Amino acid sequence: MPIYNAPVRDMKFVMQEVLNVGQLTDYEKFAEADTDTLDAILEQSAKFTSEVLAPLNIVGDHEGCTRHEDGSVTTPTGFKEAYKQVVEGGMMGLAQDPEYGGMGMPGVWHIAAGEMQSAANMAFAMYPGLTNGAVAAIKIGGSDEQKNTYLPKMISGEWTGTMNLTEPHCGTDLGLLKTKAVPNADGSYKITGQKIFISAGEHDMSDNIIHLCLARIEGAPDGVKGISLFIVPKFKLDADGNPGERNPVTCGAIEHKMGIHGNSTCVMNYDEAEGYLIGEENKGLKVMFVMMNRARLDVGMQGLAQSEVAYQNAAAYAKDRLQGRSLTGPKNEDGPADPIIVHPDVRRMLLETKAFNEGGRALVYWAALMEDMEHVHADEKFREKCDDYLGLLTPVIKGYLTDKAMATTIDCQQIFGGHGFIEEWGMSQFVRDTRIALIYEGANGIQALDLVGRKLARKGGRALMTFNAEIDAFLGENGDNENVGEFMDGLKDAKTKLTEATMWMMQNGMTNPDNAGAGSVDYMHMMGLSTLAYMWAKMALVAQAAIDGGSNDEFYKNKIITGRYFVLRMLPMMDAHLAKIKTGAEPLMALEASAF
Repeated sequence: MPIYNAPVRDMKFVMQEVLNVGQLTDYEKFAEADTDTLDAILEQSAKFTSEVLAPLNIVGDHEGCTRHEDGSVTTPTGFKEAYKQVVEGGMMGLAQDPEYGGMGMPGVWHIAAGEMQSAANMAFAMYPGLTNGAVAAIKIGGSDEQKNTYLPKMISGEWTGTMNLTEPHCGTDLGLLKTKAVPNADGSYKITGQKIFISAGEHDMSDNIIHLCLARIEGAPDGVKGISLFIVPKFKLDADGNPGERNPVTCGAIEHKMGIHGNSTCVMNYDEAEGYLIGEENKGLKVMFVMMNRARLDVGMQGLAQSEVAYQNAAAYAKDRLQGRSLTGPKNEDGPADPIIVHPDVRRMLLETKAFNEGGRALVYWAALMEDMEHVHADEKFREKCDDYLGLLTPVIKGYLTDKAMATTIDCQQIFGGHGFIEEWGMSQFVRDTRIALIYEGANGIQALDLVGRKLARKGGRALMTFNAEIDAFLGENGDNENVGEFMDGLKDAKTKLTEATMWMMQNGMTNPDNAGAGSVDYMHMMGLSTLAYMWAKMALVAQAAIDGGSNDEFYKNKIITGRYFVLRMLPMMDAHLAKIKTGAEPLMALEASAF
């Protein structure tokens, strides 16, 4: 059976030594977020995920969810009991507002705990994950009455939440949606329509499910300008606010999926279900995008998490599996063969994954820290920078990290050889589960177009200019540090090439939008590599300073070795992406559609 052990040492290194999340205690909101509390939460989460969630991962994959004739759904064996432990342990409310029963801890703590859950059992982690997104949307757009009614129960975990956007004919283009809302005399609405691909749409783990549903009020404008957002509970609430009469919103089917079998991905049928408007009429997308952007950061984290668990199993296998002899002579002279970790190509796949995981973790946690700082920092300009960075980096974190995670989980499966193709080893599940991360919450091609078409130009390109200025300042302070010279040179070169790609896009994308579209994915990957180069330079500084200070901890030495692999073997991909961008749209658009 596959194993998972949360990389707590690396998480602490990133959070405490590189990002200095302890600075958050300077602000009243996070005054109690001290190091001891963080350590306790990380250790508690690590124990729960390795001992409870990880063993259920393969159970959920094999059993899936079961829909019954009445539309109810049973989750895989052990899921309901595990979710009860999440609720009883208060883990749902870790980073939620104390006003509604949350612990009020930093979001960067939540993302670390979320990484553990997603790595141990991605399908299970989606149930609380969707709830947190729904909480964010209600908190932003809901009335005081809606917040007081729904948030305490959702933050405690007694109730869960969903996001209902997609329809059979309508995916990314939400302007095509047909679900309608008819006003009732009491101010509620009758919601009628069908939604598909609804994660955690129906299950047996909570007392109520709070659906957030996009619909068009009768007479509303066509397109995205006429979309409203509604709260549609599975059970209507009685006079005391408790679940009562069943609302006619039901699971019509469970999708038969490639992966995440333990999550109930549902077709949801709305048959004049009672719903309640969130915010203003025809302004639903504005509130829903709050939930979607938060979800996109979480999806990037999911990719990273699957890459991490795949790596752990592949590394263990590579050290145990005997096959062939080292090219430089036997290393296991008393055995019939050497462990396959002696082979350069196996090491290539492992180091590619390890370097990606550690760099990606730093990037995701950095973004989460900026989200925290945006809410508490006293300097308006700093808060503005945090908002700019989150806007710029969200499509990169979602798109680049999941693209790369797909490649690394496949590499880890490859290390198992034929055993990787056999279900009992569990590696195929990591590949299958990772695959959805490239698709949902906006397919990665859409993320790339969003980056190039909207985020770069937002506010006159201020976000990228600020980011480049930060890197210049960082290089100015540390560029002469010879002990980390390779990292600084790599970062400088990456910034230069990204700037060249940006200028090409500006000059050629305006005259022919297809040029921007043709190079958008390559540009997103260049941005991903550049941000990871920045993260690795930051980590190398800290690790090298510890070594120079006399530390004998192998962790720091290994951090430098892993980072050098990134700089010398992964960062050169910047050149390939830049060369492809400069070919423009012509090679892509030359072939007539009929010739495909």
